[in-house]
Amino acid sequence: MENLLSKEEMNAVINGDHGNVFAVLGIHRDKGSKEVFIRTYQPNTKSVELLKKDGSSLGMMTKLDKRGFYQINLGQIENFPYKFRIENDRGDFCEQEDAYRFSSILGDIDIYLLAEGNHLDMYKKLGAHVQEMDGVRGVSFAVWAPNAKRVSVVGNFNNWDGRVNVMRKHPTCGVWDIFIPGIDEGEIYKYEVKTQEDYILVKSDPLAFWSEVRPKTASVVYDLNHYHWEDQNWMNYREEYNAFDKPMSIYEVHLGSWRRKGENGSEFLTYREMADRLVPYVVNMGFTHVEFLPLAEHPLDCSWGYQVIGMFAPTSRFGTPDDFRYMIDKFHQAGIAVIMDWVPAHFPKDGHGLVEFDGTHLYEHADPRKGEHLDWGTKIYNYGRTEVCNFLCASALYWLKEYHIDGLRVDAVASMLYLDYSRKNGEWIPNIYGGNENIEAIAFLRKMNELVYGQCKGAVTCAEESTAWPMVSRPTSMGGLGFGYKWNMGWMNDTLKYISHEPVHRKYHHGMLTFGLLYAFNENFILPISHDEVVHGKGSMLGKMPGDEWQKFANLRAYYGFMYTHPGKKLLFMGCEFGQDWEWNSEESLRWHLLEYPMYKGMQNCVRDLNLMYKGNPAFYEEDFDYRGFEWIDHSNADDSVISYMRKGHNPADYMVVISNFTPVVRHDYRIGVNENCRYQEIFNSDDVSYWGSGVKNEGLLTTEEGEWNNKPRSIKVTLPPLSTIVLKPVRD
Repeated sequence: MENLLSKEEMNAVINGDHGNVFAVLGIHRDKGSKEVFIRTYQPNTKSVELLKKDGSSLGMMTKLDKRGFYQINLGQIENFPYKFRIENDRGDFCEQEDAYRFSSILGDIDIYLLAEGNHLDMYKKLGAHVQEMDGVRGVSFAVWAPNAKRVSVVGNFNNWDGRVNVMRKHPTCGVWDIFIPGIDEGEIYKYEVKTQEDYILVKSDPLAFWSEVRPKTASVVYDLNHYHWEDQNWMNYREEYNAFDKPMSIYEVHLGSWRRKGENGSEFLTYREMADRLVPYVVNMGFTHVEFLPLAEHPLDCSWGYQVIGMFAPTSRFGTPDDFRYMIDKFHQAGIAVIMDWVPAHFPKDGHGLVEFDGTHLYEHADPRKGEHLDWGTKIYNYGRTEVCNFLCASALYWLKEYHIDGLRVDAVASMLYLDYSRKNGEWIPNIYGGNENIEAIAFLRKMNELVYGQCKGAVTCAEESTAWPMVSRPTSMGGLGFGYKWNMGWMNDTLKYISHEPVHRKYHHGMLTFGLLYAFNENFILPISHDEVVHGKGSMLGKMPGDEWQKFANLRAYYGFMYTHPGKKLLFMGCEFGQDWEWNSEESLRWHLLEYPMYKGMQNCVRDLNLMYKGNPAFYEEDFDYRGFEWIDHSNADDSVISYMRKGHNPADYMVVISNFTPVVRHDYRIGVNENCRYQEIFNSDDVSYWGSGVKNEGLLTTEEGEWNNKPRSIKVTLPPLSTIVLKPVRD
């Protein structure tokens, strides 16, 4: 009879070695006698009594093994809901539902899609979910660990004993699941994984929605169904707001160091406190977007979030997932789009994370020539495995759908595209064609972008890609990678090198200033002055500028003026907007006290006015990615270190004239060519006294003179302030 269990099988259950514990525990019917029997394993107990749902007793269960294995035979009756009354070793009693009487949370479609690596809503099934089954409230757990001998859920609810809540395995897809009744939101848990070699690993949930605050590492059950969004108007409008011909001025923020509180600034602001302080600041400064360095859960503060453990969990450093939603909501209500750094390029080796998750190289490549990132000491995802790509794609969609994130900035794309990235000969494996392109990673990035643009209306993706890889921001249908935008690292590097030279030497490096226009329209570029430019000994933006104090500020204002009028969307890291004089330190707040001094306040005023001018004049953003939006006036005046050009909108009559003077020499009656017979008015001058400039400016309206100049039919004479960028607007009678 099936209800007679062998000692070997009983020992396998007790020792946590049984391959299919659901076939042993719970309620079963003997095929021969048709009798119903119930088994349970309850270690450290004196007795177990079987109860009906109404609490009436069906009798004491027989203790088949002193280690806590019980069984009761009930005869030929129908299956029914039941629970246990358990007496522990101390003589205390409690009532408990049987986790092994509940069916799987995974349906046939789920299993099929998970096995195929195409379950894009996998986060709705895997992980921990508060729900009811058969009228009983509890939490369902599911995790992918195909090569494990056994997986259990452990937590305070079972004294972290991996023998108690052993999960059910679905061999087709490699997922283990169980519904544990009687536990609820806020419960901490991990997975205990027994490998084929009988090693025990204790892992955080790869699909946890929340985690303990570091250095603790347990996952936390969190119900995502409570928050009520108030940004519906934004979500309906987002597609128009994020269009390529709309302004995009991004304020890049590291949430842990923008501002701090407490004694000596040792405490983080919460998500909700950030909503109260950061949102109005971004609005006041005129930025259109905010971009956060990674906010997914990560163990190490000094990684800035780039070594992620929880690809589905907002970091608990700053509050709960709903607190995070609240902050996003407030940005949207204020008309600010939110971009988040997302890191699918690598993950850390912390033992509670993804590394060798089931005792095998599950998420990472087994061969270190493809699976190890030598620069960062991290693991590289196995993009050739469909389940891993599904995990990453689902993560991308999760942030966009569940948190209303408006865009993802994908970190370290170059390290994904090249098999020999930062590797010497012999340290990498060629692809099947003998090349260095990572074909699997390319396919993943294309799929991810197709999914984002196909499923998340108005969302965008941005690539931090530092090489000349072609068509990064072109559709996959054209052979591109499918990103919406690409960071223009070449422009950033060249122009920062140029501006760091003493003005007297700049004429010898003039090409660094103009070279970017040769490729400015090959991609949909973002001009990034990011966190990477103010760390690792690079100093602050202000520190890169030559000259005395006044010249440093003037140089930086002129550079920002050039940046804001150059083709491409804009990105500025926090602190750069007021000229913070020290290199960024992620362990302390920005030096906000500097705004008490006029030079820093002037820099902040300058950036604010640049944002307002940029947003208020379509010539600066409508044709960012088309050569029709830009026209040189004079790019060749290297001797004077002066450049001049026009920016144009959709309407050819909607244009601006920009002139940058990168020497400290005031140039009176400087002549530039123009097309239109009209007058011109100065609408921006980086040398304005309100910016701590010298106040040299062009008063009134400038009139044109007939006669060819700079290959234009007319010209105007202007005064060029020292170390400045000025903008002129046509005025028609």
